[in-house]
Amino acid sequence: MSDRPAPTTTLDTKFFWDGLAADRLLIQRCSGCAALRHPPRPMCPHCNSLAWQPIEACGRGYVHSFVQPRHPAWPWFEDGYIVALIDLEEGIRLVSNLCGVAPAEVTIGMPVEAFIERFDNGVSLHQFRPRREPAAGTR
Repeated sequence: MSDRPAPTTTLDTKFFWDGLAADRLLIQRCSGCAALRHPPRPMCPHCNSLAWQPIEACGRGYVHSFVQPRHPAWPWFEDGYIVALIDLEEGIRLVSNLCGVAPAEVTIGMPVEAFIERFDNGVSLHQFRPRREPAAGTR
């Protein structure tokens, strides 16, 4: 896979990017009120606590919304790539790419699963693809 620009890493987001490098999709959970949050930030928007711990997300979710960007063309994306807003089963949303499906086949509510893609320059990013087997009793 060709090089991909590395994400900007801060003290607040380092755990997330390090987790992806270790094959783990991590999200923040407030130590004060147990609220989950993403994107990572230093203070809980619910109780204002500065204490938190990372938890591993299951990686399953549903397409909340999606778009197929047209311009400008980026050398590290194939034409026709899909950017999706994913509702994780844990109750938070992530922005990511949706892979392994034709744009015309994507639907709102489509069950998806995360995978981690590694690029030649050492960048690891979370991506989503259609879920291979939907969980029982889900949408």
